[in-house]
Amino acid sequence: MNVLYEDNHLLVVEKPYGVPSQADSSGDDDMLSMCKAYIKRKYDKPGEVYLGLVHRLDRPTRGVMVFARTSKAAARLSKQIQAGQFDKTYTAVLVNEPAQKTGELVDYLLKDENMRIARVVHEGTPGAKKAVMRYEVLATQDGLTLVRVKLITGRFHQIRAQFDAIGCSVYGDMKYGRRDKKEKLALFASEVCLVHPTKKERMCFALTPMHFPFDKFEL
Repeated sequence: MNVLYEDNHLLVVEKPYGVPSQADSSGDDDMLSMCKAYIKRKYDKPGEVYLGLVHRLDRPTRGVMVFARTSKAAARLSKQIQAGQFDKTYTAVLVNEPAQKTGELVDYLLKDENMRIARVVHEGTPGAKKAVMRYEVLATQDGLTLVRVKLITGRFHQIRAQFDAIGCSVYGDMKYGRRDKKEKLALFASEVCLVHPTKKERMCFALTPMHFPFDKFEL
């Protein structure tokens, strides 16, 4: 496990590709359970270990993930998320290039529980939630586009669904993009910034994606 930061209140780690954030019907190892086991072993804690799931990353998404080690820290971080103070930045490689180098995408997403995807629908559609994100094109190479994404809202499959809606699906996306060639999803949670729940200091935790197709670009 790649631990980026750890104290009595926070645990910040790198979530690998293909690992669910929490236990699901697959029965596969998940980040929440693995991090609990890590704390239990390291500190020789008896009984059940508390660890709060502050936010989630899709199974095929790799990158920075934050957990709360106390219920007080979990509550304070949840309030930050609601207030827009918990900043998440992603790096992605897109198939095709957006029409604008920088932009803000505003859509309404409806989660399809059966297909496990999010669909862009008209405003006012029952059950739809507003989704907002900002992006910046960093580079283009061999028909691929490297972008930095700042999430304003945190909806299910938001980045993947919104980029696919403008014809620029995330490289390797088997749910929204090309389905004829299986590749790892080129979506990376590259930075999380938050206010420490007790120190009240602004902290940022970052990673740089180095695997294909990110390695086509200078990061």
